[in-house]
Amino acid sequence: MSQPPTRPLKAALATFLGGALLAAPLVGFASSASAAPAEGTVELNLIDINDFHGRIDANTVKFAGTIEQLREQGGEENSLFISTGDNVGASLFASASAEDQPTIDVLNELELSASAVGNHEFDRGFADLTDRIVGDGPNAEWDYLGANVYLAGTETPALPEFALEQVDGLTVAIVGAVTEETPTLVSPGGISTLSFGDPVAAVNRVTDQLTDGDESNGEADVIIAAYHEGAGAGTPDGATLEEEVAAGGAFASIVTETSAKVAAIFTGHTHKQYAWDAPLPGETGVTRPVLQTGSYGENIGNVVLTLDAETGTLESYTAQNVARTTVDDAALVAEYPRVAEVKATVDAALAAAEVIGSQPKGSVTADITTAFGGGSYVDGVWTGGTRDDRASESTLGNLVANSLVSSLGSADRGGAQIGVVNPGGLRAELFEGEDGVITYAEANAVLPFVNNLWTTSLTGAQFKTVLEQQWQTNADGTIPSRPYLQLGLSDNVSYTYDAAAAQGSHITGIWIDGEPIDPAASYRIGSFNFLLQGGDNFREFTAGTDTRDSGLIDRDAWIAYLEANPGLAPDFARHAVGLTDATESASIGEDVSATVSGLDLTSLGSPQNTSLEVSWEGSAATFADVPVTDGAATVTAEVPADATIASELVLTAQPSGTVVRVAVTVPDGLPSTDRLAGADRYDTAVAASQSGWPTGASTVYVVAGETFPDALSASPAAAGADAPILLTTAGSLPGTVADEIARLDPESIVVVGGANSVSAGVETALSAIAPVTRIQGADRFETSRLVAESAFGEGAPEAVVAAGANFADALSAGAAIDGAGPVVLVNGTASTLDAATTALLEGLGADEIAVVGGETSVSAGVFDDVSDIADAVRLGGVDRYESSRLINAHFFDSADQVLLATGVNFPDALSGSGLAPKWDAPLFTVPGTCIPADTLAQITALGATGVTLLGGENTLSPAVEELAVCD
Repeated sequence: MSQPPTRPLKAALATFLGGALLAAPLVGFASSASAAPAEGTVELNLIDINDFHGRIDANTVKFAGTIEQLREQGGEENSLFISTGDNVGASLFASASAEDQPTIDVLNELELSASAVGNHEFDRGFADLTDRIVGDGPNAEWDYLGANVYLAGTETPALPEFALEQVDGLTVAIVGAVTEETPTLVSPGGISTLSFGDPVAAVNRVTDQLTDGDESNGEADVIIAAYHEGAGAGTPDGATLEEEVAAGGAFASIVTETSAKVAAIFTGHTHKQYAWDAPLPGETGVTRPVLQTGSYGENIGNVVLTLDAETGTLESYTAQNVARTTVDDAALVAEYPRVAEVKATVDAALAAAEVIGSQPKGSVTADITTAFGGGSYVDGVWTGGTRDDRASESTLGNLVANSLVSSLGSADRGGAQIGVVNPGGLRAELFEGEDGVITYAEANAVLPFVNNLWTTSLTGAQFKTVLEQQWQTNADGTIPSRPYLQLGLSDNVSYTYDAAAAQGSHITGIWIDGEPIDPAASYRIGSFNFLLQGGDNFREFTAGTDTRDSGLIDRDAWIAYLEANPGLAPDFARHAVGLTDATESASIGEDVSATVSGLDLTSLGSPQNTSLEVSWEGSAATFADVPVTDGAATVTAEVPADATIASELVLTAQPSGTVVRVAVTVPDGLPSTDRLAGADRYDTAVAASQSGWPTGASTVYVVAGETFPDALSASPAAAGADAPILLTTAGSLPGTVADEIARLDPESIVVVGGANSVSAGVETALSAIAPVTRIQGADRFETSRLVAESAFGEGAPEAVVAAGANFADALSAGAAIDGAGPVVLVNGTASTLDAATTALLEGLGADEIAVVGGETSVSAGVFDDVSDIADAVRLGGVDRYESSRLINAHFFDSADQVLLATGVNFPDALSGSGLAPKWDAPLFTVPGTCIPADTLAQITALGATGVTLLGGENTLSPAVEELAVCD
């Protein structure tokens, strides 16, 4: 029967400071609280590994030899070989290519007694663990332990909770548990039948069971806890036990809450090295060992417990991490029979893997790696350190993200626009070596998990949440053992952050393809099924829509990418940069400033940045370079005279090429400009449709692109139906237009105009896409009335009357009325309003009718007749540009966006008259080579921050795009 261990700690070893936690000095990663073995004691020699991850390679024999050396030192009969999990998964090619069977064989040959189950044992699902890894044979001959792994919704153990071993007359229990974060670390679909509880509570529950005196449920004299969970730091990170416990979280709970009946604690999962003396809960001056070896068999954990031979009470202990031996393989094989078995297995596995593993699959011109911690800049280049700093951006992570966009970018593969990679998915580097060749084995080692590649859609706001979740929290709000994980992102994504901000408020700006992210827009994300199912606590991915499986697995797609892109080079430009103290708003002539940090990467070969080139987006102004020190700089710049309202200060780090964008609002600046244009008027209409209706439209209006009156009437009707306007030639439907209508997937199509404008053949082609309704009259005036009756048969609060012979005025008016009422074309030179139009306007019951154009366009007599029907206002200037301003001044008090179209020829503007209501934007007509000063003043007065030009440079010149004022 076991009793709580009592181990007086000699003052010579360590001291307590007012009851504070003890952390003994580390010497060779060893700790001890030992005394000379007394007569009547048993020395239990515990040999431990964690996070081996299928390391079948040139070091495996030495790994086995180290275990055997420790067995020999402690005595074969007194030794137990145990593991704290992740024996398989994320393995090297020689093991991964054989589904980790070589690793299982090696651990069988080394007579592994028991292992806590690790999260990677669930990589391919629970059934794979039970049916293949363990199997019926069994395959893995050791006990896989998971005291906190339950059948979903129950407290029924899904795995063995403990294993009992006999050592020199004492019963030793190994109790295993896995990190509670496991559901976030593996694909949820594979563990849907399981739940994962508090590991410490589970270990304590089993410990109480094993010491309750009831032989029927198992009894033990000595209890060892094996947790696949660990400290976030440790040697060589420089952290102490006190610091780790003070940080709270799972490891602190393990140290301070694990039952005092547990004699020793082995940990894993976080790939850290430490051998600490931890205070025993409830005891003063008494400690127990808490140990983790690092990973990959580079060290072997060795804890020797000196136990009372009768009771199992712990008298003393030593604990250390033993570096892998350097003894020659041949000598180890000759000395130890188990090592000879291991060598035969390893040789066979390496030979089998060599057959396919040595095949060249790609090439690099320099090392492309994960982030390396602990290195330094030598001659301006990052050198040395240890791989897999998951809290830092890397050249490899970003490259793999690019490969995901390449593999998943086509519509049939999911249409990915953005690639996202979790850092823990990258398990090896792409080293240049002697010839730059990347073999199958080397490629596979980078992505060894065999994940499926998926796509999903996130809004811009949701994508921001994903980036916020890099600052990790568990579902219950607690902080996991890795508090920050840096995502790899495709090259079209960049963002800034404030690391000191509150949770959920770190991200200060995101740019996609150089443009600020639209919170409401939808973006297709390509990644691994692990991540898109919410892995690594990136839970926002589970809120994605239209999630699709591409049918590809990561290894195959990755290797295909390497084959298609030989000579890959590392891109040292960072996607994420710290930004603080940034000026958000300043007027022309005032100074703005910002502090940037974290400019330097720590992937091998990364250059140390020395300067920032400073520019102002869209401005001709020049600025002096700013020096960079330790990846940080503070920049001050004067707002130039040609700054736009929505401005960006652009900082380019040299020599890395990292681009940092700092958004600045300039209240007295100019609006920014962009352009919607195609190869011709038809393609421009398609571009407008794609911009305004990216997800489709239930109705589409089609009008002639060669004659314009029908389109003028169609504009408000289309706006009322939330429909784009597309143009066609009279005789045939352009292919690009047909494709766009098919993309829009409408339920109905409305053709405006007779057969001379839009032929029967075009109508037939349209009918193959959706049902077609044609609205046509004997002339443009009757067509206009029929469109009004069709769209506004129940009346309208407003209406516009425009000359059927002067299109420029009607263009702005059709956009401005925004579907609230019709544009009715009249014979403007007539002295009176015709009877049919009079009846139509009276039937509308409009409160106000706007007559657009001066008296030369619409006569005084027509205006008087309109005034007899409803309140009438004339919106006409000395020319079409003034008329456009008057129309927009009447209908708009403010606007964030405006459209510009030429007032000289009209096809491009016809498309814009459909798009403008969708954006709630006024449409101004301007000359093709400049913008009238009064028009620019009115646009600025509306508060517009963006101006979109309709048509190519032959229609609206570059000078218009620069908002150059007419002389």
